[in-house]
Amino acid sequence: MTLFERFDQHKVLYSYLAVAFYLFLNNTINASSVWLEQTRDGSPSISMWEPFVWEYSSVVSTLVLLPFLFSVFQRLPIKFASYKKLLVIHLVASVLFSLAHVTIMVLIREGIYQINDMEYNFGPWLREFWYEYRKDAWGYIFFFGVYHIGVFVYSRLKGEANIIAENETQAEQEQQRESEPRLPPKHFLVKKLDKEFLVKVEDIEWIESSGNYVNLHSNGRIYPLRSTLTKISERLNSVNFSRIHRSFAVNHQAIDNISYQGSGDGEITLKGGKRLALSRRYKDEFKKALS
Repeated sequence: MTLFERFDQHKVLYSYLAVAFYLFLNNTINASSVWLEQTRDGSPSISMWEPFVWEYSSVVSTLVLLPFLFSVFQRLPIKFASYKKLLVIHLVASVLFSLAHVTIMVLIREGIYQINDMEYNFGPWLREFWYEYRKDAWGYIFFFGVYHIGVFVYSRLKGEANIIAENETQAEQEQQRESEPRLPPKHFLVKKLDKEFLVKVEDIEWIESSGNYVNLHSNGRIYPLRSTLTKISERLNSVNFSRIHRSFAVNHQAIDNISYQGSGDGEITLKGGKRLALSRRYKDEFKKALS
């Protein structure tokens, strides 16, 4: 299973944990900063736990409402064609988010303060809500941007990963096909003079290299085939064909006799009288194939 497949199985959970980690880290820094400010002159007016309650209550409230935000962002993606309508809808959604966020946050704070036999005073609701809404609106915009950027980047990375995986799979399949033993051909289909000829391998007496082609010599005729002598010799190696020269390969069944020279080279005479040079470079392999 790939990393992207594992993430897709628990996409909501991983996204939720990432946001939770960011919020707790950010608000911990904010709470500690408030406490440091309070203790700067040595006489804090609040208890140490209070700024952490303020910040963490905001985190918990945001995490409770996070599924609502993700649902809104998913249903209302960026569309420039109807941006005015989307702006109004997102404005209303941000107000509702802020109202819910402030309500949950205040309830948490009041509950913790009551446990500690203290009273939490949020202040005038209209003024304080406007103060909180400015932060919540910015948070709404931040989450909106992060959500859509994350979706875009993830889709691109996943697409590229899928392409790479497909290419690797295709390469493995091609490598597997290449490694599989190939049966030698029984004939070649050769196009010559606007006609196609079926040349049987057993009728080919010898093969001659000719640039990007090879000439198949069969029954006194020459048939040009687009291939190299090396490739075609490898394909015919198991059916009594041998490379005897950089320019020639021969059918064992077409050989009449072989003569050798003092230099190590030799000469092969075919049954039809054709004589082919035997290079000492290929002589040992040729003898081994004959035996």
